[in-house]
Amino acid sequence: MKIAFCELEGWEMSYIEKFLEENNLELVCFSNETIDKVDIPDDVEILSVFIYSKITKDVIDKLPDLKLIATRSTGFDHIDVAYANSKGITVCNVPSYGEESVSEYTIMLMLALARKLRETIDNVEKGIYKTPNLRGIELAGKTLGVIGTGRIGTRTALLSKCFGMNVICYDIKQNQTLLDAGIKYVAFDELLSTSDFVTLHMPYIPSTHHLINMDNIKLFKKGSFLINTSRGKVVETESVIYGLKQKILSGAAIDTFESEEVVMEEHLLWDSDLSAETLKKALEINYLLKHQNVIITPHNAYNTKEGLQRILNTTFENIQSFLKNQPKNIVK
Repeated sequence: MKIAFCELEGWEMSYIEKFLEENNLELVCFSNETIDKVDIPDDVEILSVFIYSKITKDVIDKLPDLKLIATRSTGFDHIDVAYANSKGITVCNVPSYGEESVSEYTIMLMLALARKLRETIDNVEKGIYKTPNLRGIELAGKTLGVIGTGRIGTRTALLSKCFGMNVICYDIKQNQTLLDAGIKYVAFDELLSTSDFVTLHMPYIPSTHHLINMDNIKLFKKGSFLINTSRGKVVETESVIYGLKQKILSGAAIDTFESEEVVMEEHLLWDSDLSAETLKKALEINYLLKHQNVIITPHNAYNTKEGLQRILNTTFENIQSFLKNQPKNIVK
């Protein structure tokens, strides 16, 4: 079978070469670029991508022999899964790799917000060493609201308990591990109104679009903090700006945000095909970038050596299982 990889780093090549040899696969494309910048042979049968390669109907139609799309991510909103399935193409993901990476990053962001790390660094760079305006708060004794208690949300909740935080959760399905640890589930509105920190850990699907929005931002506890390391479109950017301006939010830490592909690739801002809404979201992020109580990072929570190795290993397992007609980690 012929296979193509996009959005890879050089260090991964040695692992892939060994995998190809062991599984009798022919490599027809290996690139660090997104799929829109790569000439993928039309006879490719297996395609592996990361989150910035948009697998649209047009892309799928250009690959008539495609049988498997193996995304090296947990999220799959960059793939038109429904259309792929209608063409008989299997789509699989990496459901578990980032429990430690993303949960530790989330804790780091909470600490950075609580101790005004951004403002501290800015002051020192300007030669200002006075500290009264840098006085922060402790995590101990504060309430953390975890929205989404899959693997990452669960790990974040348990780690936060180690800091002496009171942890409450919201999800449509309760996790027995958290219940056994004495962590309780509450209604969504109650979580927003009683949490000092709110952290988001869910996939982007139609039901989670703008889960945090202009209506419910008004329910947040006054002076609270918002952390998003899940998916950008889960949070309506305008609601964060409103929350900060109205002093509902004391700060926010955002690792993934609406229109992030445009913001991260500046040249895309001049793309005439961009909608007015996309440009509006990009401008909103630009406003937040300059806000002293906001930390924005470039979709980096997953990015550890250990996490990336787990991604590659699971992707290999997904491809092997498909080749044996026993596909696993299928998304629909």
